[in-house]
Amino acid sequence: MSKVEDFLTKEEEQEIVEAIRVAEKNTSGEIRIHIEKTTSKAAFDRALEVFHELKMNETQLQNGVLIYLAVTDKKFVICGDKGINDVVSEDFWDTTKEVMAAQFKTGNFKQGLIDGITKAGHQLSTNFPWKENDTNELSNEISKG
Repeated sequence: MSKVEDFLTKEEEQEIVEAIRVAEKNTSGEIRIHIEKTTSKAAFDRALEVFHELKMNETQLQNGVLIYLAVTDKKFVICGDKGINDVVSEDFWDTTKEVMAAQFKTGNFKQGLIDGITKAGHQLSTNFPWKENDTNELSNEISKG
């Protein structure tokens, strides 16, 4: 797949957006997906750059989670902000990546993303439960570069 637009169908994108909505229903946390063709930088460095471009570092409780994918490079990174990173186990993001990678290896990118969203959402709801005055601080739509 050489184009970001070919990575997921419109229907798959909508299923992923719905998974984000469901995951965020029980938490003040924010989950975003960013997909781009390639990066000339180290994937983690680019993910941190995107994290800031999407203003994920500006959530009130510092509980944003970004799943970043560079399609052609076959690289993906999960970045959590300070609030979530302070409360999850040290290996949480690695185990989440493993769950996702298992699906990616079979070509099931939609399910891999949904599995990662679900796992992150569960941790967010455990550590940052939804409260009556919570608002959705960031878009649930997939961003593309």
